[in-house]
Amino acid sequence: MIPLLKSEKLNHVCYDIRGPIVQKSKQLEKEGHQIINLNIGNLSSFGFDAPAEIQHDIIKNLPNSAGYSDSKGIFPARKAVMHLTQQQNIKGVDLEDIFLGNGASELIHIAVTGLLNNGDEVLLPAPDYPLWTASVNLAGGNPVHYQCIESLGWQPDINDIRQKITKKTKALVIINPNNPTGAVYQAELLLQIIALAREYHLVIFSDEVYDKIIYDEAVHIPLATLSEDVVTITFNSLSKSYRSCGYRAGWMYISGDKMRAKDYIDGLNTLATMRLCPNVPAQWGIQTALGGYQSIQELVRPGGRLYKQRAIAYDMLNTIPGVSCFKPQGALYMFVRLNPDIYPIEDDKVFIQDLLEFTKVLVVQGSGFNYPDNHYFRIVFLPYEDQLKEAIHRIAKFLKFYQNNIHNA
Repeated sequence: MIPLLKSEKLNHVCYDIRGPIVQKSKQLEKEGHQIINLNIGNLSSFGFDAPAEIQHDIIKNLPNSAGYSDSKGIFPARKAVMHLTQQQNIKGVDLEDIFLGNGASELIHIAVTGLLNNGDEVLLPAPDYPLWTASVNLAGGNPVHYQCIESLGWQPDINDIRQKITKKTKALVIINPNNPTGAVYQAELLLQIIALAREYHLVIFSDEVYDKIIYDEAVHIPLATLSEDVVTITFNSLSKSYRSCGYRAGWMYISGDKMRAKDYIDGLNTLATMRLCPNVPAQWGIQTALGGYQSIQELVRPGGRLYKQRAIAYDMLNTIPGVSCFKPQGALYMFVRLNPDIYPIEDDKVFIQDLLEFTKVLVVQGSGFNYPDNHYFRIVFLPYEDQLKEAIHRIAKFLKFYQNNIHNA
């Protein structure tokens, strides 16, 4: 028998948020165990329902959604994105600069594929959202990870970015607010990133899908508001701020020197037409989402459900001996550190599987976010309070067991 092999393009492509550990979790569920899933920011599964007005508009327009739309998406949704850029004082974004997609993830694939030749390099944060690294690999590029500094609230290390720029570097990715760390970047840092991109003629990919999930005094600054010349592609979606992950509706827009990017934009247009069009029904929710009442504010302000659950997770995790994490300024996650002197971990994938089997709590290992240290994992703080507390109690119990067994071995 001659085996049928996967494409070599997939050799360095992984997405551990839904990787092998999830298959193990499903196996445990089949055996009758109840798993607490802290691995993915799937809001609706934790009772964060999509706004009723978004649901209503999608349902109302379903009879108008059976045919293909324009390859870039329907006019009302793209017009709403354009109006949003105008309200944010982002210069020069026209209707033709806006692409709708099946979530931001599809648009990331399109943007990266349209830019890279084999061997081109893209700078990405470490830790990163792994879809970015996977997309660069799949497009034939080489992901190069720049460091973010935990002691400075996971801010990117500008000097490290500069040192890793080569003649092959084509683009620089920022994720702000950041997944998995929850960092929110200040204007001074963003201006430094823009200055590097300007100096080395790089495209900036700015992933801003958590832009409205902000806590305390943090302020999200859309990167495109700070530059009128550097070619910038900004990504967003209905998934997070509008609790509509499964609708698969996202958008990207191009700003900066579009004359310089003319050929690249032609390539993006080609890729957009190849998929015929994005998912039409969900596009009808975009105008309502962007122009309507922003109910996410009720969840992230003091007293709101996300605000309270963030505090619970942060306080409980940081009381576990040898455990620490930065208090996120945005997004839905905590990137948790285990002191290696107390918890010496050789393989974080094995550690996370042991934790799952012991606790029936599913998290994601730090290496799944392309972070070169085995002593981290990411959790979401989305479950209701009682379940969230139970999950962290189980993690604490496992860590005590792990510590005793390691040091008594």
